[in-house]
Amino acid sequence: MDAYQVVKAARDLNRLSTIEIIHALCSRFIEQHGDRQMKDDQAIVSGIGLMGDREALTIIGIQKGLDTEENIRRNFGSSGPAGYRKAQRMMKQAEKFNRPILTLINTAGADARPESERNGIGEAIATSLKTMSELTVPTLAIILGEGGSGGAIALALSDEVWMLENSIYAILSPEGFASILWKDSARAAEAAEIMKLTAPELKKMEIIDRIIPETKDGKAYSKEELLTILVPAIKETLQRLGKKSVVDRKNDRYERFRKF
Repeated sequence: MDAYQVVKAARDLNRLSTIEIIHALCSRFIEQHGDRQMKDDQAIVSGIGLMGDREALTIIGIQKGLDTEENIRRNFGSSGPAGYRKAQRMMKQAEKFNRPILTLINTAGADARPESERNGIGEAIATSLKTMSELTVPTLAIILGEGGSGGAIALALSDEVWMLENSIYAILSPEGFASILWKDSARAAEAAEIMKLTAPELKKMEIIDRIIPETKDGKAYSKEELLTILVPAIKETLQRLGKKSVVDRKNDRYERFRKF
């Protein structure tokens, strides 16, 4: 597929979701609600899961809806300040109890409505980045579909960052890029080609660490088949990262992001 076809695939509402991964990964999951300041932003699902009987982890994921009603409730996967502050609360809790953190990302970008701006969306994103940079527990971020702008990077300052094969990761949408550069959003396909937003391009630039295949011999995996690849990889990686010393893990994360 060309870059804009990948963009369209990344936006498909039927893509593998945070909730589906939680159900496949965890034998039990207790969702946590609210940021203790404003409200419970349902664009972000967060909580404590058990892998098997004993291995606990914290999961923070952006969830889009599968229909209009759910999309409205979850604001189409665009979280506001309360969502990122809920994520920060869960990160700090994971740090306190020494639980690894998995973040799952699928957002066109953070909520940019006036209400969101008034309540400090910029500060919330910045504080999320600061919080993640200071974590001593293992962290893994996976971009499932759209990885849009600050809304995505706020949950992606991790020890490792993965992307599904047909996901994207960029500073803004191709339509926004084309509008700024050429004053013409209709040139979005052209913009997508020069933005280097696909997984292979980002892997080549070492911005991400791993690509999770979604196809084999030109045939798309079902969600069940994709989960049989993804779930064991998540478990193995969190265990591997957990064996590193805290000093090595923090130094590696620092070097990883400083090279950009």
